[in-house]
Amino acid sequence: MKDLTQGSVAKHLLQLASFIAVTMAFQTLYYLVDLYFVAGLGPAAVAGVSLCGNLAIVIMALTQMLGVGASALIAQAAGRKDQPAAQLVFNQVFALSAFVGVVVLLLGFVLRQPYLETLSKDPATIREGAAYLLWFAPALSMQFALVAMGAALRGTGVAKPTMVVGIITVVLNCALAPVLIAGWGTGRPLGVAGAGIATFIAICAGVAALAAYFARLETFVTFDSRLFRPNLTILGRILNIGIPSGGEFILMSFHVAIIYWIIRDFGPQAQAGYGIGSRVMQSIFLPVMAISFAVPALAGQNFGARKPERVRQTMISAAWMGSLLMASVTLLCQISPATLIRFFSHDAAIVAFGADYLRIIALNFVASGLVFTFSGMFQALGNTWPSLASSFARLFVFAIPAVLLSRRTGFEIHELWYLAVFTGFAHATVAYFLLRRELQSKLAGMA
Repeated sequence: MKDLTQGSVAKHLLQLASFIAVTMAFQTLYYLVDLYFVAGLGPAAVAGVSLCGNLAIVIMALTQMLGVGASALIAQAAGRKDQPAAQLVFNQVFALSAFVGVVVLLLGFVLRQPYLETLSKDPATIREGAAYLLWFAPALSMQFALVAMGAALRGTGVAKPTMVVGIITVVLNCALAPVLIAGWGTGRPLGVAGAGIATFIAICAGVAALAAYFARLETFVTFDSRLFRPNLTILGRILNIGIPSGGEFILMSFHVAIIYWIIRDFGPQAQAGYGIGSRVMQSIFLPVMAISFAVPALAGQNFGARKPERVRQTMISAAWMGSLLMASVTLLCQISPATLIRFFSHDAAIVAFGADYLRIIALNFVASGLVFTFSGMFQALGNTWPSLASSFARLFVFAIPAVLLSRRTGFEIHELWYLAVFTGFAHATVAYFLLRRELQSKLAGMA
């Protein structure tokens, strides 16, 4: 365990965020490497893989329901120097993660075809997406164990082991992708199915490596099968924090699904352009997301140690860091958005759709960065329901006008992107006022 209740808040934040950023950067390379090789297979392949990317958001929501609650409670226990409490939380969340992973695997096999047919009218896109999901679904199911272990380490203020394992798995994925997708060295290209197989093998290796670290080197939180038996009180506390956080990602998946549903009549090039643009945006968001992922551990330990000024300082430092980073990448997307899209596709229509999306949606980057920071603070304080409320308000304000706009004669896709920018600013505003009220409530009685 690393004690985050002493020393410079900004230094702790930067150290934690740097390890998390490297981990997330390499994890994102899973998708970017796959996308790079899949792009050579044509628009239908890109669109099919992109549709499965939305499913990945749903899985991320489920993993958040478990990982966020566990990380917050372990961080608070670490701040109180209560090792038995942290140990119990870790084993409870790991056992639950294993169970949920099996359920997700079974549902992925059963529902993959209906899911794809809902989001696309193009038979080729559906066929490619189904081939990819056949192997990508098992990879997604393995994410639960990986997230549970990573969240426990993050709550104790330790991020380096997760970073090392992330690097190993991505290097393995990068080595396998061209072999399995394009047939390098074998002469037997597997197409989009190869992309799914490469990701599955890499994630399995990551789970095995991180489990070995816990078994041999970790001491503050360790595997104890005696603590696997469900403890409804602990599970309730984990889910009370985690469900709203996971709910935010589910709302995000609805947001993305609505966009895919609206633009599907523009053809696979439009869906591929949006898919590439959204993946590029996710990569751009990595630094600010790393900061926001470091916030719950840092603020959570200080909240558990009853140090309100350090909790507030964590929020201020994270907000400034994230805003400066987002302002710089906003400028990049205004100068040359097409270059970022062209790296993955040279199809003129795909590049045009993707570049237009990036150029407009970038106007919302600073506000989105603040939302991530505010979400991390809600997690640290142990109450994520206000964060969910602000996300629901955003979806509501976006969905109805978006559907009405799409039915208007002469509707153009860029109108949808400007609406998304407006609702993003509204989201940040609502989240800020809810967080200010939560800080006043939770910190008022502390010395």
